[in-house]
Amino acid sequence: MKRKHDDELDDSATASSSKRQKSTDAPPAEQDMVPFDRQDEDASAACPGAEKAFFGMLDEEEQDYFKRADEMLELNQFPSPEERTMFLESVWREADGKELKIAQSQSCSRLMERLLRISNAAQLKNVFQKFSGNFIHLLSHRFASHCCETLFECAAPSVSEEVLAPEAGKRSDNPDDIYVSMENLFLHTLAELEGNVGFLLTDRYASHALRVLLLVLSGQPIANAQMKQLLQSKRKEGVTVTGAMKETEEAASKTRPVPDSFSKALEKLISDSVAGLDTDKLRALATHTNANPTLQLLISIELAHYGKAHARNEKSILRTLLPDDPITAESESAAFMGGMVYDPIGSHLVEKIIQCAPAKLFKSLYNSFFKERLATYARNECGTYVNCRILERLGYDDLLDAHEILCPVIPTLLEKQWTSMTRVLIERCNARQVDTQAIAAKFGEVFAAPDGSFDLAKLLKINVKPDTNDSGAVHAEEKDKENISADGGAAHLKTRPSEPAKVHFNILAQGMLIVPGALSGLILDSINDLDADTLVNIATDHIITRTLQQALTTHNSTIIGRRKLIQRFYGKIGEMALDKSASHVVDCIWEGTHGLAFIRERIAEELAENEAALRESPSGRAVWKNWKMDLYKRRRGEWVKQSKNKASNDGFQDFSELDKKKADGGRRKTPLELARERHMANKQKKEKSEPRGRTTSRSGAGGAGPARAPAPAAAASASG
Repeated sequence: MKRKHDDELDDSATASSSKRQKSTDAPPAEQDMVPFDRQDEDASAACPGAEKAFFGMLDEEEQDYFKRADEMLELNQFPSPEERTMFLESVWREADGKELKIAQSQSCSRLMERLLRISNAAQLKNVFQKFSGNFIHLLSHRFASHCCETLFECAAPSVSEEVLAPEAGKRSDNPDDIYVSMENLFLHTLAELEGNVGFLLTDRYASHALRVLLLVLSGQPIANAQMKQLLQSKRKEGVTVTGAMKETEEAASKTRPVPDSFSKALEKLISDSVAGLDTDKLRALATHTNANPTLQLLISIELAHYGKAHARNEKSILRTLLPDDPITAESESAAFMGGMVYDPIGSHLVEKIIQCAPAKLFKSLYNSFFKERLATYARNECGTYVNCRILERLGYDDLLDAHEILCPVIPTLLEKQWTSMTRVLIERCNARQVDTQAIAAKFGEVFAAPDGSFDLAKLLKINVKPDTNDSGAVHAEEKDKENISADGGAAHLKTRPSEPAKVHFNILAQGMLIVPGALSGLILDSINDLDADTLVNIATDHIITRTLQQALTTHNSTIIGRRKLIQRFYGKIGEMALDKSASHVVDCIWEGTHGLAFIRERIAEELAENEAALRESPSGRAVWKNWKMDLYKRRRGEWVKQSKNKASNDGFQDFSELDKKKADGGRRKTPLELARERHMANKQKKEKSEPRGRTTSRSGAGGAGPARAPAPAAAASASG
């Protein structure tokens, strides 16, 4: 089974590459330079560090043992954590002295990765020491490079632990043990790589490990989604340990404290990466398949480490790429950026520059170059992603202008089934409170039904049958630009909508539903016009169901609209709760019945009628738990009380109140408004419950109180 690749590579090419010998004819000054117009094999031969080292092969018995161990670790079905720890120690004992062979083995390198992911700091340090002196060979190896990446990633949290508790790791029961910090092991590895960083930057395999090393030194998260796009190839094989990866991933997804020595090492590594590269040579890296992601990471880390002001430094990477100051439309820097926008590889670097550039530099680029080209970029698939990054940084006034420029091209984008830029434009207009009425009008034009209404089925691709064999990766919109053409790689989607297009349009619809006004109204009004059978079919579609869930929970839906929508599912709730996709819709109905406590109780009754079937289904059990049906069955009064409280006290409203709420836009009242209403209600209740005599006996009261005693003089005259 193949491991990760950035390009297709057949076995014959791999074999010929592994037999190349290092070149000793080139002078030392040229050995660090990589000719960018050659293949990776030629680049490997141009650098002395890229010599292919061979550490021997495992015999058949050893391979069988490690394969069985790999299978056991992958399943992770040990009776207890103690037994897994004992098994792990026994495997490490068997692997002692064979670490380099295992790392370079196609069949056993996966075992090394799994071992590293569940090993403690001492075991990781042992592997570091075994790899020491051979990192340059391992990093450039097809299989061993994965082991180095995993080692750097798993060892990073240990460095932070040593910074927070310096004395904790130095304690040992054996007085003969020599303590070596993880910090020193990383620094020793960097010293070993010194002089070969230029080669690692463009190497097919080593460039991935170099990126992980840069993140470790900077203390930035390694496992978040944005960084994974720069660290991993699309074809990277995920080597995991079932149920044992959560803590490692959580540690790798957070910012980590690093020692001061790492900051100095990071500065040296950044300078070594681009040492000797002038503007032309550095720009050549922008279109290099392996160097481009590393260059993106170098720019972002450099500006994060030194600060945004470092972009003005003549030695900075960003200033070297864009030396003109100021940047005008006629400058070479503008011409370079304009050419990269249409390049499937180079456009990624343009996006990163737009994201990371200081505000002054970005405004200069936008006003002098990007603004007048927004509509042009929108017609190119690579350019649409550059527009997305531009829109994310615009303020209100600039976004208002961009909105007017891009609105006319929205119909063309939707016909080509390019949804990313339109979705980002909607999100940014919502964030900046720019009116989206014009965008809604364009949607109405593109998705108009013959009778003039909005054709929701056309937008959501309701008639496209999903592929049930690949339901795990259809809920995320992926940006795949490496294999697309500059003239529109999605043109084939016009005739027959494919499942990826269906995913993208439903994500677009979900973005529309969170925008108040006409955009969300298009979908909410249309979805209420669908018949019950169509709604149930939508609920069971593992793609469109996400849009239905959003429609049930969005704050832009009025209470009457949600009531009409939920009532369509009466009689189908038990069936939907048993379906993997539709069961999530039933869960969302709980939140959708806010203000509709009587409907919530009606749904619970239907779930109770299907109790036996629900308890036998995983999806049904999840719905039963989320709706707190055990409490409903045993203490129904308590369930009703909690349900009404959580559904708010407006569960039973007369039509005047509903009309008043509809006039207010269906918005929820703020906590302050609710508190004022409760205060006034309590005050009125208190006044009504006070005794009548206490109210009328006060001086100055206008009512008929008890008669006052006569004055003394009047009493005397009366008696006389």
